[in-house]
Amino acid sequence: MLIKKQEITELSDNIRKAIDGKEVDFRDNREGLWSILKNDISTLVRINNEQRNTAQRDRDLLADYLADISHQLKTPLTSMLIMVDLLKNAPADKQEEFIANIKISLTRMEWLVATLLKMARLDSGAVEFTMAEISAGDLLKKAKQPLEVLLDVKNQTVELVNDTTLFCDSRWTAEALTNLLKNASEYSPLNSKITVNSGINPIYRWISVTDCGKGISKQKYPALFKRFDYSQSENGYGIGLPLALSIVRGQNGDIEIDDGGKETGATFTIKFFK
Repeated sequence: MLIKKQEITELSDNIRKAIDGKEVDFRDNREGLWSILKNDISTLVRINNEQRNTAQRDRDLLADYLADISHQLKTPLTSMLIMVDLLKNAPADKQEEFIANIKISLTRMEWLVATLLKMARLDSGAVEFTMAEISAGDLLKKAKQPLEVLLDVKNQTVELVNDTTLFCDSRWTAEALTNLLKNASEYSPLNSKITVNSGINPIYRWISVTDCGKGISKQKYPALFKRFDYSQSENGYGIGLPLALSIVRGQNGDIEIDDGGKETGATFTIKFFK
């Protein structure tokens, strides 16, 4: 097989361009070993570009998380530093108040960092979900535990209507359900009831949470699952619902919203597709 010097030079130049990150089409539809070599190089370059793009996305994702963590921790850290400076010369009652506020800030920071790390693991695909059957009732028990104090303070109850068997990762899904229940509690008034329902149809199994609020405007939908963009609570970070969505989508599921209104609260439904 005779290969012209011009063809070798052209191939060499294109390889250098590809190394520099430029778009080059090596494909050759002709027959022969030379064409096979060029097509193999094309495949190799494509794989290399995909790996390079993936690495860049990972770097961008890491940078975003570091920026998010830095931004979200800046305010409570500044507040605690001010209170620490004031502690020395403050009267006893003020010292107790400052210490209590510092403890609250530390607790919130601990939760924030833990949540951001979970989201980073989910986004990077580092979470392996263990799928198994669990009843909606058992899942609800797991999800309610972190919220017992909040529900007690607001004198809110959680009622399960139907106890259906779900197929999911119980630990991670309980985390997602906890965030939906927390959101429902924030929307609902004192002395109210949050309703949890579940069911199964030919397409998916589901569990839903309905609050006793005034419903959600559809214009707010895009912000609900955008990180740091929305929170009903003045002390919220706007990452509970995005975390829930990441957990559910990691299990081939989705979260649907019924905006409610007209004296009917909003409903968030977790769907696990078969």
